[in-house]
Amino acid sequence: MLTRAPGAASLKAEANTTMAALSMDLAAQTTPQKTLPKTKKNKTNSLLMCVPRLYDVDYVINPWMAGNVHAASCELASAQWELLYEAVTRIAEVSLVEPQPGSPDMVFTANAGLLLRERNEVAISSFYHPERQGEETHFRHWFRENGYTILELPRDIPFEGEGDALFSQDGSRLWAGYGMRTSKSSHEILRSAWGIEVVSLELVDPRFYHLDTCFSPLDGGYVMYYPAAFSKSGVKAIEEHYPEDKRIVVEEEDAVRFACNAVNIGRTIILNNVGSGLAIELASLGFEVIQLDLSEFLRAGGAAKCLVMKLRHI
Repeated sequence: MLTRAPGAASLKAEANTTMAALSMDLAAQTTPQKTLPKTKKNKTNSLLMCVPRLYDVDYVINPWMAGNVHAASCELASAQWELLYEAVTRIAEVSLVEPQPGSPDMVFTANAGLLLRERNEVAISSFYHPERQGEETHFRHWFRENGYTILELPRDIPFEGEGDALFSQDGSRLWAGYGMRTSKSSHEILRSAWGIEVVSLELVDPRFYHLDTCFSPLDGGYVMYYPAAFSKSGVKAIEEHYPEDKRIVVEEEDAVRFACNAVNIGRTIILNNVGSGLAIELASLGFEVIQLDLSEFLRAGGAAKCLVMKLRHI
């Protein structure tokens, strides 16, 4: 015996009501934060940050800096950084490196180097632009003083640390960007020195000059990325490794907000303010999404991940 199904209009209305309720529920979880939620600190993770006491846009070495020289507010940047610091200290230990005169970009500690946790060894960055090369001495000193072994790359081979090199969440492979700030030949040095798998990804859009501005390996085997930032071979390499249901494709509107420049520890993602659609998608996958206003750092071409380098627990 057949039972008459509800009419199309009725089904559509019911679906719309259900989706609206779901969207409201998820949106409540992804609203930009003023009061941070209570989270459990994971002491197996440690991060390196630098207080933006000397932060400014003093020069132009990427498209974001153009038109912003000396336009950043150190006071506002400090307030935004404090919120990020508060958010990450709820889920990880944080160590601080002292800012140094003449190095306004030291606040972007992701560019300090890359740590191989198994060896407690840091590949110190060899900055492409002379404006940032002075940072190398300060970061090298901090790592040595704190018990890390140093891997030196040749001065004439540009390499910019976690800005262009990100381990998968399980540490099984290193995704490494090249074409803007980092030389592809640095990838072979890391592969040889550390005996690790390195996948090279070519960057083609000057706005996304570092890998961590357009690519983020996430907990649970997910990846968040902006395909247009990569060459065709780069997109192919990403999509060959990550199945479709694990890919979070970011649209340009969120990419230019540096959505991919996210700090991910466990099921928590901390990032600059993004559109509701992406925030809802991340929440629907089980992530706690913490959005912060990091607009003063966008003036220099950085956001949440740029301000953090991953370390071992100290």
